[in-house]
Amino acid sequence: MERRVVVEIDLKALVRNYRKIAAHVKPAQVLCVLKANAYGLGVADYVKALASAGCTMFGVAEPYEALELLRVLAPAGSSVNSRKAGATEVQMLSSVLPDEVEPMVKAGVILPVIDVATAKLISAAAVKAKVVAKVHFKLDTGMGRLGILAKDALQVMREVKKLPNLDCEGVFSHFPMAYDPKDPFTKRQIKIFKSIVAAAEKEGFKFKKVHISASDGINNFPETAKKPFTVVRTGINLHGSFDPYGRKALKVEPVLSLKTRVAQVRELPAGTTLGYGRTWCLNAPTKVATISAGYADGLPLALTNCGFVFIGGKRCKIIGRISMDYTTVDVSGVPNVKPGDEVVCFGKCGKDSITPDDWAALKGTHAYDIICSLGNRVQRIAIG
Repeated sequence: MERRVVVEIDLKALVRNYRKIAAHVKPAQVLCVLKANAYGLGVADYVKALASAGCTMFGVAEPYEALELLRVLAPAGSSVNSRKAGATEVQMLSSVLPDEVEPMVKAGVILPVIDVATAKLISAAAVKAKVVAKVHFKLDTGMGRLGILAKDALQVMREVKKLPNLDCEGVFSHFPMAYDPKDPFTKRQIKIFKSIVAAAEKEGFKFKKVHISASDGINNFPETAKKPFTVVRTGINLHGSFDPYGRKALKVEPVLSLKTRVAQVRELPAGTTLGYGRTWCLNAPTKVATISAGYADGLPLALTNCGFVFIGGKRCKIIGRISMDYTTVDVSGVPNVKPGDEVVCFGKCGKDSITPDDWAALKGTHAYDIICSLGNRVQRIAIG
């Protein structure tokens, strides 16, 4: 039985977005970031669609995410030893804890080196498993969260290079301010990062994969897709969303539609107040529909008295505070609306649309927050 609230994921639009990004950054390669179960939308359909479109690199945050992708990508019984060169790869982009190292090495996951101690654990696990583990040096050039400090980078690289069974194929970093194309901090990070890579290469390092840019960087700092950079990472742009402050160089399209249904339609008299806190009072007789979605499904409270949904092909204003399970909207301009009718909370409606970015602007956040907040009772449906 279909749930009352569904989010439809247009896989054809997803693939079109991937191909636009790949063409935009060429010859750099694209690593698709599908952490947190593809931001809570269901990673299996995402990874299959993107792999079929030619993506060979996927990024995650933690081990269970990596194993889930490998289960989707790899045939049963395959191992790191049996994988062919150029096969699809899964990379952890954050950190790896001591008890996670051995199973990740056995699974063939590309791991981050954030210090010498971690590198030694990865090396020992690779020797034990009789494999060569691929690693990327994770540099902290200004994010202040994880990684090797810039001042220590070359010394750490030298020590790690001596360890057995490691393929130090990559080096990467991350931006905290790339959404602002005018902020000089990102430019300084790029300069620091490039100087470290150049110095390391003079000492004999040959990095196949050099990356610092994610979705914001691709849009706002195009130099991060050119040499010495060979890879870019993208997550939110795959969904057709952007940070609200930066440029929108990529012409990507929304992938998601959040839909529910009308629960009841009533003619309410003037003076009726709606919802918790009685935040809306009708100043005239009004036709009001109650729809079967609320903040438990991902509708931000910030849409109260100012957001819109589509019913019957028309924009209908949200009136009254959003509840956990229901939301009231003004349907005075929608003829013949009845219980069971479709409601598009965000998505396309003819030439008009409401996007996660629109909701993010009202909430004072970004599209990641909106997408990751879709409730666990919202049914995920892949289409196309």
